Amino acid sequence: MKTIFKNTHLRSIIVNLLFLSWLIIVSQDVAIAQNSSVVDQEFSEVKQNIAAVKIDGKVLFNVRGIATFTGQQRAAIISKRIEKIAGNPSIHPDSIILIKGEDRYSIMAGRELVMNVYNVDAEMEGFSTIVLAEYIHQKVVSGIKSYREVRSTPELLKKSLYALLSAIILVMIMLGLFWILKKINIRLQNRFKEKIDSVDNVSHNLIRSNQLWKAIQIFFKTMKIIVIVVIVTIFLQYILGLFPWTNHVAVYTFELVLNPVMIIGESFVKFLPSLAFLIIIFFITRYLLKLIKLFFVGISQNGIVIKDFDPEWALPTFRILRVFIIAFAVIVAYPYIPGSESSAFKGVTVFLGVLFSLGSSSFIGNIIAGYSMTYRGAFKIGDRIKVDELVGFVVEQKLLVTRLRSVKNEEIIIPNSVLLNSNIINFNTRANDLGVIIHTTVGIGYETPWRQVDAMLKLAADRTKGLMKQPEPFVLKQSLGDFAVNYEINAYCNDISRMHIFYTELHQNILDVFNENNVQIMTPAYEGDPEIPKVVPKDQWNTPLAEQ
Repeated sequence: MKTIFKNTHLRSIIVNLLFLSWLIIVSQDVAIAQNSSVVDQEFSEVKQNIAAVKIDGKVLFNVRGIATFTGQQRAAIISKRIEKIAGNPSIHPDSIILIKGEDRYSIMAGRELVMNVYNVDAEMEGFSTIVLAEYIHQKVVSGIKSYREVRSTPELLKKSLYALLSAIILVMIMLGLFWILKKINIRLQNRFKEKIDSVDNVSHNLIRSNQLWKAIQIFFKTMKIIVIVVIVTIFLQYILGLFPWTNHVAVYTFELVLNPVMIIGESFVKFLPSLAFLIIIFFITRYLLKLIKLFFVGISQNGIVIKDFDPEWALPTFRILRVFIIAFAVIVAYPYIPGSESSAFKGVTVFLGVLFSLGSSSFIGNIIAGYSMTYRGAFKIGDRIKVDELVGFVVEQKLLVTRLRSVKNEEIIIPNSVLLNSNIINFNTRANDLGVIIHTTVGIGYETPWRQVDAMLKLAADRTKGLMKQPEPFVLKQSLGDFAVNYEINAYCNDISRMHIFYTELHQNILDVFNENNVQIMTPAYEGDPEIPKVVPKDQWNTPLAEQ
């Protein structure tokens, strides 16, 4: 194999190889880190069995599920008991006491049971039972006091005043925001509208100024709506949180907005190792394709010579190899794509695959036919070919179709699957070697000596400019017809692009030579010899047109 490369190409290859090696080492570390992130299943189940005891949407403490109830059921029952006790003004918070049992401490409000703190609860938390029970006791007492305090008349009046002031501030902010946004919109129109209008001329009408301005306005309105929604949400959250009856609505609204953001954030953090792996796969694939492309470009430019490998095969081979490399990279990266393990993702993938397979049979067939034609070497760009009854010069060869230009400057589009199943005549393949034979047939009567006809046909070929002198033209007697002998003149030419001109000149010269020698060219409907021979007299060869 012979290689001719510039220094820049060598340096590029070395740098790319070093970078590729570094990426492979880093990808192994990422893969190890990815596989080592194992979650203890038992710990996960215990964590999921924890629920919060809430009063007015505020968390007092957490409880775990026991054999009888799940964590959620137990927390809901305890919350209802605390609210019932807090709603009974006859029960003083100081009357809530701890009573020791065999395996538990009971928190009692008179005869009303608040909850039991079991030894198992304390063991799971890592505290003694009495310490955990006293902690929960304090939380219950403070929760009852807070429940009653926020419902007192002075507190409600104060919160109502805060809500009124907040509403006034919200209205003022909204009015000020609308005024500012209006000024910004006017400033945008005054400052950028003229520049945007000039885009039509700069882009030669590829980009419409009205469409660009409309897109800017839509973006501006979208940002305006987002800002308004955020401000209104914050104020509503604050106002609803002031009152105990709407506090849970505020908490729910806050969680409704915050939870998706937190889930997205947590998911993104968990996805970071997979993202790093995907980025590494992307760069490995990218630089590997660059190296392979550099190699095949060298082959196509004759910088690298491989025996029995046509340079025209280089880029199509690279395209095939690129598809396989990208497919392999996608297979490796697939498990690390978010949601790839979900049933919905798999269902959509299968559905798209079925649609593609049902609707792309001819599409895939044309692609395969296109590559088959490339490796068959039946023709190349610039060749004049004949496909069935279509004749033209090859101007473009794509994966799906091949475009020809006829001698009348018509565009002929042929699907590659049709080319694959058709007989193709390439006029250029032998043109630069021995030349291509152009030929035409004339019928001459039996009264004319064949040697004279041969000489006349060869003379007509010799007068035709552009036909080769060597090899010499020759005449074939194709058939002995009922009324005439069919002669075929054959002459060589190597300029395929002017074949139609050669034919025209050859026919003209045949007519001239036969008229010069008073030899009649027989017509297909010949029945008998006319009284006057059907030849053009020499003095009438240049007869002017009627208008002239």
